[in-house]
Amino acid sequence: MITVLAGGVGAAKFLIGLLEVVDPQEVTAIVNVADDTTIHGLRISPDLDSCTYTLAGANDTERGWGLRGETWLAMEHLRRYAESNDVTNGDAAGWFNLGDRDLGTHLYRTSRLAAGRSLSQVSTEITKAWGIAATLLPASNSEIRTKVHTTDGRELAFQDYFVRERYDVEVASVTIDGLDTAVPAPGVLEAIAGAEVVLIAPSNPIVSIDPILAIPGIRNAMVARRNNVAAISPIVGGAALKGPADRLLRDLGHEPSVVGIARLYEEVAASLVIDIEDEALAPDVRAAGMNCVITDTIMRSAAISADLARTTLDTAAG
Repeated sequence: MITVLAGGVGAAKFLIGLLEVVDPQEVTAIVNVADDTTIHGLRISPDLDSCTYTLAGANDTERGWGLRGETWLAMEHLRRYAESNDVTNGDAAGWFNLGDRDLGTHLYRTSRLAAGRSLSQVSTEITKAWGIAATLLPASNSEIRTKVHTTDGRELAFQDYFVRERYDVEVASVTIDGLDTAVPAPGVLEAIAGAEVVLIAPSNPIVSIDPILAIPGIRNAMVARRNNVAAISPIVGGAALKGPADRLLRDLGHEPSVVGIARLYEEVAASLVIDIEDEALAPDVRAAGMNCVITDTIMRSAAISADLARTTLDTAAG
């Protein structure tokens, strides 16, 4: 079994490559849920849905999120009402885009949760409907939520920071609500302990991977497997390929480079895979306590993703 810590689009692209080189039934992805939110009373799980839609081959590759061939009639009607009545705040303002087909996913998830199913059970039902052979496990069935604290004194829910503010704010700190009562979802600790190798996808270390590691028990489980854990840097040439990872690292006092990533992951991973653009920094990565492997990490195609998966697997296997 191969276990992957995953969050968002970068992880989804990596999983596509991984499933090209190993039996999908042998892959378990432990997916971040601290980005989850409730919009219009519906439970939204962005990272689980990104991984699901991508593995199903149904994702919108141009937009980078959501479903291919999506329509937006419900949002158009919502915004018509909001504009007619000068509604500019709250869910009714329509700041969070939900496609018509995507709404079906959220309606199903919300209804099943209300019927007493756990998030991990519902996620299994959703992946079954899409014909996905790999296992997508939410990191926790508990409700944990990332909060972003800005330098001007505001506390933002993650989706407010990411979508409404378009992460164009200076961040003073990031916290996670709900950790005091959170537990790993069933199967999570077993997936880490029983895996041949554990991989950390090229996801945002602050708001995708750290919320997984922060759930009681998971970091210790990763430390115990450290020798067979390999991470892929989401930073290339000092910048994130997508999203706010580099800006968050800088705002929070970390070096926005592969060296900064190595310092964050050194406790839980023995190896870091970095892009050829950062080859000159390999000695500094090693000085930070990690084995360093250099390859093409920019997943421009499924073939590159597969090559990256092979390299990362070999690295983790030692």
